[in-house]
Amino acid sequence: MDLDLAQVRAFVRTAQELHFGRAAATLSISQQALSKRIARLESGLGTDLFHRGGRGVRLTEAGRRFLEPARAALAAADRAVAALRDARGPLRVDVWGHLYAPMRTLARVAARAPEPDLELGHGRDLPAVAAALLHGDVDAAFGRVHPPLPDGLTYRLVRLEPVDAVLGPDHPLAGEAALRPGQLGESVLWTPGALDRLDFLHRFAERFGIREHAEGPNLGAEHFLAGLSGDVRRFALMPADAPLPPVPGIRSVPLVDPTPLYAWSLLWRGDGGPGEGGPVGGGHPRLDALLEAFAAEAGRSRWLEYDPARDWLPEPDSAATP
Repeated sequence: MDLDLAQVRAFVRTAQELHFGRAAATLSISQQALSKRIARLESGLGTDLFHRGGRGVRLTEAGRRFLEPARAALAAADRAVAALRDARGPLRVDVWGHLYAPMRTLARVAARAPEPDLELGHGRDLPAVAAALLHGDVDAAFGRVHPPLPDGLTYRLVRLEPVDAVLGPDHPLAGEAALRPGQLGESVLWTPGALDRLDFLHRFAERFGIREHAEGPNLGAEHFLAGLSGDVRRFALMPADAPLPPVPGIRSVPLVDPTPLYAWSLLWRGDGGPGEGGPVGGGHPRLDALLEAFAAEAGRSRWLEYDPARDWLPEPDSAATP
């Protein structure tokens, strides 16, 4: 039979999510349309690919056998389309983690990269960005990556950035020249959204015994940090070299013994690397140059220095350090 790639993509996405609704959302189609595509694929193949029932969605034995060849077929089709792209076209890079201003890092690197032609997008969060990469809507993404990642994606750590505590003028520790993270145990962590959806902040709170937190909307750094005034005990975490917005009285205090580090990574589809038979993962031809520019800047600016006796990284980030 001639495979319909839209049907195959619907199958692969559902196999990744094991949930029809979530899979449909990542493809920007209705759940009904996704179910029809999978039903037509199963009809053509003459076998069920999923068990459907009260226990949720599970792959059948036939579905498990079909999954890897299906992924390979989609990857080959995507490479065929990519081969027709103008190699001079922009590298589409999604940037997320807006509050922590990832553009600062990307701008420094892009200025040194040969022919830095970038088209930037702004994903909502890591799952949305991962879906855009898998669907071919963007070529690469820049932000903080934390497992588990969907199959078919890979990433490289490119910068470890020290994090400071930002305090309001009336915070009991506002006059300190530096703070140990454990000194913030009686303070209130102010977060731009629900703590359980903010992996780095959640792990920081657990590691250093921050028992209380409060949350507000992420409407930009100025609006967010103005919210510190809601409780004199509030503090926020921000990258050390991120310029503070003009909020009266706030100050950035270095964290030491240990210094928390925020891990920035570049994420792309595929499992190749620079110099391994062309562009990484068979992707955009400019991606190699961007990765090489990150590596060069990391060497110049000591971006990847990490000493576990002096610094703190969440476990998934420390596992990715060179």
